[in-house]
Amino acid sequence: NQIFPMSTYGNLAAQIPIFLLTDWLRYKPVVILECVALFTTTALNLWTASVPGQQASEFFFGVATASEVAYYSYIYSMVPVNKYRKATSYVRSVQLLGYTVGAVLAQLIFSFKLLSFNNIAILTLILLAIGLFTSFLLPMPQWSMFFHQKTKVTDLEFPGELNTKHVERTGEIKDKGEETANTTEDPQELAVEQTCGKVLLKMIRDSRDSFSSGKLLYWSLWWVMATCGYNQIVSFVQSLWEHVQPSQNASIYNGGVEAVSNLLSAATVYAIGYKEDRWERWEELALGAFSGLCSGALFVMTFSNNIWVCYVSFVIFKCLYMVLMTLAMFHIAIGLTMERYALVFGANNFSAVVLQTILTSIVVDKGGLGLSIIPQFIVYSSYFSVITAIFLLRGFYVTWSRKTKKQIPEPSVKNEAWV
Repeated sequence: NQIFPMSTYGNLAAQIPIFLLTDWLRYKPVVILECVALFTTTALNLWTASVPGQQASEFFFGVATASEVAYYSYIYSMVPVNKYRKATSYVRSVQLLGYTVGAVLAQLIFSFKLLSFNNIAILTLILLAIGLFTSFLLPMPQWSMFFHQKTKVTDLEFPGELNTKHVERTGEIKDKGEETANTTEDPQELAVEQTCGKVLLKMIRDSRDSFSSGKLLYWSLWWVMATCGYNQIVSFVQSLWEHVQPSQNASIYNGGVEAVSNLLSAATVYAIGYKEDRWERWEELALGAFSGLCSGALFVMTFSNNIWVCYVSFVIFKCLYMVLMTLAMFHIAIGLTMERYALVFGANNFSAVVLQTILTSIVVDKGGLGLSIIPQFIVYSSYFSVITAIFLLRGFYVTWSRKTKKQIPEPSVKNEAWV
């Protein structure tokens, strides 16, 4: 209760600076920062046994978590728009592979006692050092979404200049761009720097326009609330498993369960994306119903004394969350430009971390209630019950409204061209 909350606080403290610096620095330096933060986290775990040292370790882990957005932004900056979907698929697959291999490797090392905990930390440091070295070799992007926007040379405007001089000025700027390594592969495109004031005004305007949609607000609300709860579950579930079955008394398979949950989550997410059903009719009720199943799985996991029941409940909970999160991301992305999606994504994540910080400070932190693990999970299970109630009520209301509208006869229209 003293150590784990620091990762949430570190994540919150780094959210806004990381979001702004990521675009301004053009992604790569923040990718390097993430590697450095993870390396520092593991080093502190290895060499510091005190509570303050472990708190510092968790704080750096929170900073690394906030920096993760830079990697996805980097990928999008390096591929053309028509490759975004494939690039996202590759990145998510590789990330899942990393989680799965790490979980399986940890389970094998623990089960067969191949390494001590200190040596496991050293192995982790070696892997992170390789990742850090690789991040330095990444090519530097020439543009970003906000501060260094890609602009075609022929689209640049020069106030006060005659049209006859436009071509000459364009040629001069292109030459300067080549000298300062600002050009992209297309010689007709330049990365034009924007001032902080213009960028902030554009962000505010785009945020206002994006969140003016009631449907987007609805899905974003679920995103924020559910992500907050999911992060808390993932952070403290190992403590619950340790309470149900202490590791010194029996063999544990936490790593194997993490691997299975990741693979099954990927399979369910892929199935949702592959099967082209129309969710629009039932999406509101689906959010409430699936959130209810999440709540039920958490209550079973909380009150069960059987570790295998806990394991299965966690896998069900994680698969359901991943399916709903995929649907939320898909519905929010529809109709938004990449810049606006990045803003909505950042705003939702920041709101989720703020809500998680409040929940952590009240429920977990010693300065708050400082609850033990079972009361904590009762709170988390009840929290998802609240989410269920909100979105089920909304779903029933929307369904009833649609039926009412269908019952109202539409006026006949003779003008076929207007129809």
